[in-house]
Amino acid sequence: MIVGVIGSGTMGSGIAQVAATSGCEVKLFDTKQEALDRSKQALEKILSRLIEKGRIDQAEKTRIQGNISYVDSLKDLKDADLTIEAIIENLDIKKKVFSELETYVSENTIIASNTSSLSIASIASSLKKPERCIGIHFFNPAPLMKLVEVIPAVQTSTQVTDKVVSIIKDWKKIVALAKDTPGFIVNRVARPFYGEALRIYEEGLADVATIDWSLKTLGGFRMGPFELMDFIGNDINYTVTETVFKAFYYDPRYKPSFTQKRLSEAGYLGRKSGKGYYEYGENVIKQSPKEDKVLAQYIFDRVLVMLINEAADALFWNIASAEDIDIAMTKGVNYPKGLLTWADEKGMDWCVNMLDNLYNEYHEDRYRCSPILRKMVRENRTFFNKKLVADN
Repeated sequence: MIVGVIGSGTMGSGIAQVAATSGCEVKLFDTKQEALDRSKQALEKILSRLIEKGRIDQAEKTRIQGNISYVDSLKDLKDADLTIEAIIENLDIKKKVFSELETYVSENTIIASNTSSLSIASIASSLKKPERCIGIHFFNPAPLMKLVEVIPAVQTSTQVTDKVVSIIKDWKKIVALAKDTPGFIVNRVARPFYGEALRIYEEGLADVATIDWSLKTLGGFRMGPFELMDFIGNDINYTVTETVFKAFYYDPRYKPSFTQKRLSEAGYLGRKSGKGYYEYGENVIKQSPKEDKVLAQYIFDRVLVMLINEAADALFWNIASAEDIDIAMTKGVNYPKGLLTWADEKGMDWCVNMLDNLYNEYHEDRYRCSPILRKMVRENRTFFNKKLVADN
């Protein structure tokens, strides 16, 4: 199988490595030769480290490298069976690339986008054969992260969806099938992890170190929300939040934070700039959390219930199955457990009461309880009982 990858940045290079490791012939395209050179050098370092760790041997390294060729013309992808675009998150640019690509490839070539939040239907509309277009969203770093969201557009044929799911599984990845809606599963459901933490901070209820400590200590999250935003980059995280907010017609549930906007404007982007919610570098005194168990429990419960509500609403609107929603959050962003599983453990009454208390306190639509949670309470059901909830 021949796979064309468009864009040799971190994500494109990672996808190329995944496909090449699985035995595909990969053609990695970029318009800039220096970008292709960097990608080739980066792969050399990655594979050499894997040899040092005993994960692969020299023969495997040679095989993987031999499966990738580096090209600077879209015409070189003409014989690809599958192409995956991993370039800038700009709809107009993606559509322009897809329109040109279609003039070179065969009519049976699957044309996919790795976009994390843009409309697959809109991207597909740039093609004469939109039924061949689909979203294949990898997570960074692609070789390590197990999850891949597969997103068929309204135009995508069933045959293309089935074939892509089969291919991604052959690449030893876990597939979560998602509806073509803003943020798909992960980038939609994860918004409250950042948004509600920022809200708690802006209200002055706790500082960033205490909020992070609460989520890690009580929730088992590997990183707190502010640590994670600094790791991702406040510019990137803010842009995704803003994009999702606009895409959902300014639903207050996804409202961005002025705090994050100001940090982004100031250039306090997190680890990559040396300063964000925390300072980084030598001789920096680490902030100490206020280890108040009552406050920590409130912080954790408030963020958790908002995450559960978002996951429940994704199920209510048939964005994905209960199983795929939980798989997406555990394998895509390393949550300690699936949010719908967490809801079952906490109890539907707890979820509804917590949300209603927040709504009664603030009278803001961001705290509205998903109808499916109320239905579960009425019917005395859970998400993962014998009869799975899908008949909303």
